[in-house]
Amino acid sequence: MDVKAAFLNRNLVEVVYLLQPKGFKEEGKDHLMCRLKKFVYKFKQVSHQWYLKFDEAVTSLVSVENKVDKCIYFKISGSKFIFLILYIDDILLVSSDLRMLQETKKLLTKQFDMKDFGEASYVLGIAIHRDRSRHLLGLSQSAYMDRVLKRFFMLDYKNGAVPIVKGDKLSLVQCPKNDVERESMKAIPYASAIGSLMYAQVCTR
Repeated sequence: MDVKAAFLNRNLVEVVYLLQPKGFKEEGKDHLMCRLKKFVYKFKQVSHQWYLKFDEAVTSLVSVENKVDKCIYFKISGSKFIFLILYIDDILLVSSDLRMLQETKKLLTKQFDMKDFGEASYVLGIAIHRDRSRHLLGLSQSAYMDRVLKRFFMLDYKNGAVPIVKGDKLSLVQCPKNDVERESMKAIPYASAIGSLMYAQVCTR
């Protein structure tokens, strides 16, 4: 599910003034400022304030917050359970009971303006595969990895067990020694590539 205009749900706590927007100024009132009543996008506090609003609503309605990961909520009723996973303004719901799932969706819709995307098949670069006949649920990041390979121009490379050739040695001699070499090294996005691989490694694992 998606929360429409999520960041606009919370009222401002601080007193914030803005310059008058273009086309809004009145003759003789150019010196006045606008006092903001609600958050707008691009405020540095806006995502945290939205989280506080969501946390307040969800914990009072249906769920207990996970102490380890603050964006995961759950409710257990006998043998039934439901998990709510919040990622910015998207909510992934996982439940063992269809009725519990529908009730939770109704409660969320009463609190926020929501859009229901139905059964999840792709979340944060992770494809979700279901085999209902065998009661299996699988996660895959092959589409994400294809995008990473394309981004770093490696789609045609052969796969290997390790990212370097056996016998390769890394040393300080390979580091850039002047501005020209440092500039040319910018075309080799090593940190970005490693970060992309780490994301894939950590998420589905």
